[in-house]
Amino acid sequence: MTQQLLLNIAPDWLPTLDNFVAGRNVELLSALRHALAGTANERCFYLWGEAGSGKSHLLQAAVGQARVLGQPATYARGTVPDAAQVIAVDDVETLGDAAQVALFDLYNRLRESGGMLLVSGTAAPAHLHLRDDLRTRLGWGLVYQVHGLSDEEKAQALERHAQARGFALPHEVTQYLLRHGRRDLPSLMALLDALDAHCLRLKRGASVPILKEVMQTFIPEQL
Repeated sequence: MTQQLLLNIAPDWLPTLDNFVAGRNVELLSALRHALAGTANERCFYLWGEAGSGKSHLLQAAVGQARVLGQPATYARGTVPDAAQVIAVDDVETLGDAAQVALFDLYNRLRESGGMLLVSGTAAPAHLHLRDDLRTRLGWGLVYQVHGLSDEEKAQALERHAQARGFALPHEVTQYLLRHGRRDLPSLMALLDALDAHCLRLKRGASVPILKEVMQTFIPEQL
């Protein structure tokens, strides 16, 4: 019963531009905001970086922001969706031959129509194992490396998140979470939410022993 309660504690993580911790990505975040608001001319973005750096967060957040602004928008991972005004394609290196052709055609259509395309991958365009014409197109727009947060920046983000939820996060709990939790911030935030809810149920403050208890029963893919 305790395990089932913990599995249902953490709310779904909803990536937004506001809850993205920029770190060294301030320029990129600003460029996305301007593009979505229509105050910048560039309409194609290619984001690359290591796993957990925040690429998926930014693509999903951009699609969410576009919808808030009333623009048809869609997000896909490893596939090429149907046309919309704003389209985000995650993990471009996983696309097969047919999907690469579809993305090449989509790029050209969106460029002609004034739509916005966001694509992410694990490497810069020149180092992608894709069709030459697609690699060239992806390099035409704005290309940004998404830099992952340092442990210090992650600690600050976790502490701010805890403050926003109204509970104190001891330094030793933050450090244990950073050492033993998954490296990407959404997973760390979800685990922190589970810790908060479990502490409330126990009517006790956050501590390393309670965090260990949560981590032993938390959703396996979050560990």
